[in-house]
Amino acid sequence: MTPPDLTRLAAFVARLDALVARSPTEADLLVEGKALLGALVGSDDWLPDAYARSDPNRYQQYLLYRDPEDRFSVVSFVWGPGQATPVHNHTVWGLIGVLRGAELSQAFEIGGDRLRPAGPERRLTPGQVEAVSPSIGDIHRVANAFDDRASVSIHVYGADIGKVERSTFDAAGRPKRFVSGYAPVAPPVLALEQTL
Repeated sequence: MTPPDLTRLAAFVARLDALVARSPTEADLLVEGKALLGALVGSDDWLPDAYARSDPNRYQQYLLYRDPEDRFSVVSFVWGPGQATPVHNHTVWGLIGVLRGAELSQAFEIGGDRLRPAGPERRLTPGQVEAVSPSIGDIHRVANAFDDRASVSIHVYGADIGKVERSTFDAAGRPKRFVSGYAPVAPPVLALEQTL
């Protein structure tokens, strides 16, 4: 079996690296980054199977690329049927692009002594991208839109998200700290570096 061609992923990483190196404003970074990620998730012929496997017990977070200076990371999220995150934040800018299936994304805000939805739930389908950050809205819950199959999305964050301390939130908006880490599968770094 021929392994997937990582050229698309490598080109995305190189373009994102160049964008981040320019030190644009966050607003410009999110606009340009959304276009880059949209182009990547607009084609579904590049993600290796090892980074698209669901788990029956919980969603999986696979590291695809970590910038050597921790300026950004690229991660595949795989949602088994009916799986969802708790309500959580990121503390850094982020981009979420759907590659396969569909996701439901609900933004939240903390008001008074409760957590409440901030706008309607959004359904994201392949090729669609949304952004999060502390400046535009950083608290949300994401779920697989399907009960009978997996969905896969590609996330990009303005740090090595696997080691960032962030929070989940209960119904009263009380935070509980966590660090997500990654699923125990080595990233395709060597293959990527050979194509960069």
